[in-house]
Amino acid sequence: MDLNGAAAIVSGGASGLGEATARALAAAGAMVTIADLNEERGKAVASELGGVFALTNVVDEASVTAAVQAATDTGKPLRVAVSCAGIAIGQRTVDRDGTPHPLDAFKRVIDINLIGTFNVLRIAASAISRTEPIGDDGERGVIVNTGSIAAVEGQVGQVAYSASKGAIVGMTLPVARDLAALGIRVCTVLPGIMNTPLFDSLPEESKASLAKDVLFPKRLGHPGEFGALVRTIAENPYFNAEVFRLDGGVRMPPK
Repeated sequence: MDLNGAAAIVSGGASGLGEATARALAAAGAMVTIADLNEERGKAVASELGGVFALTNVVDEASVTAAVQAATDTGKPLRVAVSCAGIAIGQRTVDRDGTPHPLDAFKRVIDINLIGTFNVLRIAASAISRTEPIGDDGERGVIVNTGSIAAVEGQVGQVAYSASKGAIVGMTLPVARDLAALGIRVCTVLPGIMNTPLFDSLPEESKASLAKDVLFPKRLGHPGEFGALVRTIAENPYFNAEVFRLDGGVRMPPK
């Protein structure tokens, strides 16, 4: 799919993997809507890319509906929706002192990572379905969700995060089947250890320690590599219902 002249929406697009994705799509000619809670940074990124910003809480239906409307109001056909908004916590199922995992914390991770992703997906897909099909295939658009290698190799203390990301992986195929008749593709990317702002405060030796299990290249992943993969998925019409690892070959140890 040619992204030039298309509209795209990226949740969590103000920083990290979302920002890198917004930049990759904009470089391909897309009009990008940054959907994020970080208004200051989101507006700055959107302005730099010639896109728009929409203050967005991914778990709120009205908020996501307004963000998708902002993307369609650009006058460009909405063809791409990418979900990058998410959170992570570290909490064992039962702590060392015998305390069980806080249920509210588990619910919050599921709410933002999983339900938030589906909320963006369903509302964006509805808007994409109303665009004119393009090309010989009659494609209308593509949706890319962000999972994690923790979906399959969750470490100690990652039960909530792994559950949320595993469910995102699990819904890839059924959602793709749901949307195929509408000409909408669906894929999921599982990033490994990516050098996002979360690690900005870490010294280089700590980053090297995190990268020790990566096969090659022996480093943390660059957010731009994530954005490049999302762009490739969007541009190649034969990618559909697929889950892609982006991790340098790492297989996570228990902790």
